[in-house]
Amino acid sequence: MIYPIVAYGDPVLRTKATDIAQDYPELDKLIEDMFETMYHAHGVGLAAPQIGKSIRLFVIDSKPFMDEGEEDKGVKKAFINPVILEESGDEWAFDEGCLSIPGVREEVWRQERIRIRYYDQNWVQHEEEYDDVTARVIQHEYDHIEGILFTDHLSALKKRLLKGKLTKISKGDVDADYRMKFAAAGRR
Repeated sequence: MIYPIVAYGDPVLRTKATDIAQDYPELDKLIEDMFETMYHAHGVGLAAPQIGKSIRLFVIDSKPFMDEGEEDKGVKKAFINPVILEESGDEWAFDEGCLSIPGVREEVWRQERIRIRYYDQNWVQHEEEYDDVTARVIQHEYDHIEGILFTDHLSALKKRLLKGKLTKISKGDVDADYRMKFAAAGRR
């Protein structure tokens, strides 16, 4: 099932998500649907709050960012109840966008490496390190379950310049090639 993507302005995007219990109903189906929704919207990551669920779950597939012949370096997986334990390395800039904020892309600075603890789909706990673009995708999606958007990382000037565009998005005045849900305008 393809979910509508929750648009900027919905309070669920600003809420710190809660942990998932092992008996969460139909979790495997939810994860499958999240991947389907993410691919349908041409994304590389999707957090549960972006489909209206305030739970600590996100999926990523960083393979599209890998150079030709290096796709095997990309990571496709679900992260359940993740905790970033450490961010390290030099900060580097990358032009980020977000399915919940269509049409807006801005340069965001993030550290190059992370160490994260999470459960996989089989409730096996992992503690792993990621770097480069995979770390960035994880950091972006992790922010979502913390109630943080990529626009929060921008300078005050950039935020002021984007205010009108963000207001329009929150009201449903935006073009996206996937279905969206707007807090101020119902469904579209």
